[in-house]
Amino acid sequence: MPDVFERLGRALEGRYRLERELGAGGMATVYLAEDLKHDRKVAIKVLKPELAAVLGAERFVQEIKTTAALQHPHILPLFDSGEAGGFVQAITTTARAH
Repeated sequence: MPDVFERLGRALEGRYRLERELGAGGMATVYLAEDLKHDRKVAIKVLKPELAAVLGAERFVQEIKTTAALQHPHILPLFDSGEAGGFVQAITTTARAH
């Protein structure tokens, strides 16, 4: 069975190209990716599939909505969000060039 990185890469194919994992926390994993439409680096925060299956995605979706409403120099702006291939994700700028 393909790993999460491969499955997510296929789910986002044509829109984003995953490059590597940047980090992981208790709820989500963040990946560096290329936004193919806008030719820029982005960070894709993805809810861990095992948490989505047990807890549902509602808390993560609420976090996305809250982030989208905020404007502050120390908060990364939200570019996009959604679900693809069973993965719930939020797409932001990267904190710095990688």
